[in-house]
Amino acid sequence: MADKRGDSGSDSDSTEEPVVGNVNKFAVVPPGYSGKPKKGHLIFDACFESGNLGRVDYITEHEYDLFIRPDTCNPRFRVWFNFTVENVRSDQRVIFNIVNFSKTKSLYRDGMSPLVKSTSRPKWVRIPAKHVYYYRCPDHRKNYVMSFAFNFDREDDVYQFGYCYPYSYTRLQSYLDNLEKRNLDFFSRELLCLTVQQRRLDVLTITHPDNLEHEGEEKQKTVFITARVHPGETPSSFVCQGVIDFLVSNHPIAKILREHIVFKIVPMLNPDGVFLGNYRCSLMGFDLNRHWLEPSPWAHPTLYATKNLLMELDRSDKYEVDFYIDLHAHSTLMNGFMYGNIYEDMERYERQSVFPKLLCANAEDFSLANTNFNRDAVKAGTGRRTLGGCMDENAHCYTLEVSFFSYQTSTTGQAMPYTEEGYMKLGRNLARTFLDYYKLIGYISAKPSSSIVPKPGMYRHRERQNNDRAASEPNGRNPLDDTRYYSQRYGDKSSREEKSSRRGADYTINSSSSAFSDTPTSIRLQLKERDRRF
Repeated sequence: MADKRGDSGSDSDSTEEPVVGNVNKFAVVPPGYSGKPKKGHLIFDACFESGNLGRVDYITEHEYDLFIRPDTCNPRFRVWFNFTVENVRSDQRVIFNIVNFSKTKSLYRDGMSPLVKSTSRPKWVRIPAKHVYYYRCPDHRKNYVMSFAFNFDREDDVYQFGYCYPYSYTRLQSYLDNLEKRNLDFFSRELLCLTVQQRRLDVLTITHPDNLEHEGEEKQKTVFITARVHPGETPSSFVCQGVIDFLVSNHPIAKILREHIVFKIVPMLNPDGVFLGNYRCSLMGFDLNRHWLEPSPWAHPTLYATKNLLMELDRSDKYEVDFYIDLHAHSTLMNGFMYGNIYEDMERYERQSVFPKLLCANAEDFSLANTNFNRDAVKAGTGRRTLGGCMDENAHCYTLEVSFFSYQTSTTGQAMPYTEEGYMKLGRNLARTFLDYYKLIGYISAKPSSSIVPKPGMYRHRERQNNDRAASEPNGRNPLDDTRYYSQRYGDKSSREEKSSRRGADYTINSSSSAFSDTPTSIRLQLKERDRRF
């Protein structure tokens, strides 16, 4: 396999050697070479959780063609990659060509680049965009190829490359285990079902314990959030963790929300696909986000259990589901944004536009311009479309998308690459926006009760200042009509801290002094010459 160069088409009916399974400690040696691999004969591996690399072809000692392994039981989807390289030589310079992407549109056109880390530098950083090229290649049936140049600088390191920041099933389980150990009275974790491969589908409940014993005539307001139905869309897991972290925190807004709202969260809808390193599909090759209409208990057990729980809550005399939000990541657009539904009822259609506007006021990376309301036939069977048609008409059903790459703000206009922290910040801002919404409709009082006001200190001092400022407003002004009022009132301190944190994180990624940034001019020229030819 390593001593021949074959074409790699993106069509599923390709006649070339199929890519099945991940490479396992695969040493790529020159044609005709026999014996133990020497230093500099690269060893590739993707046989680990969420790994994906199906094949490697030796081109020259400086160039290798890499093939993404298609999703299990579905050759159509080839986007996610996650693999390691070892047995490198110090200052070994290479070009990696990823040759069988199934998508033609890509953020690689807009400056996105692969991520890399190594054993001595465990923090993910982006390879500088000037070393990355995305182009049509006649050697591979004119399919799009992503080539990047890289310089291995430490012989003893194992290097790992990824499409985006990985977030594995094991990482989620460890995170939830640690949350359970805190014995929070407002947090519970239940097993909703087991997957085909017997992995857990967890559902979390975050609310004040009294809300679960609610017996009044008024139904208990409920928010339902799901994530990771598409296993390669790892940013959605970071957003989801940001939501959870915020809701279980001691932040005053979190305390108010827990007192009034029941949050139900399914943080990973496709555990098998995540574990296997798929991009879009489950173990059995199903795009689960097209099977919400009639999920099968044996083929789509996680959807079946989740939809049943949602329908049970929707029919309940005790709960009222106000929101269903499904978290995703987008491979061609910038920023965070939402998809919503189109309804014949104009009042319902207009009502659902409120929440995205409130979120835009809280999150600088959220784009109203990219937010879209539709009922495209291609989206039939998605969670948003299906549940929007079968749940109570008062329920708001959205898909929240976030870019795999970056966001642009209205102030700078410059693309800011997302970090893990940046994704979690969007999750925190999503959570805080629920307070703005419920205050706007009058469900939560503008003045929180004394039982949830924080202890005396800096925050309480600022609360008094804000209350004094509100009291001095001209007569007739209703603060509930001004979303910026609540954004300023509750967002200042944490926003400043998060901006400072983001600047530090982004500096590492963009710094020209990155240990991974020094790619030799000769290799860059080879790539530019290739770009001109094709």
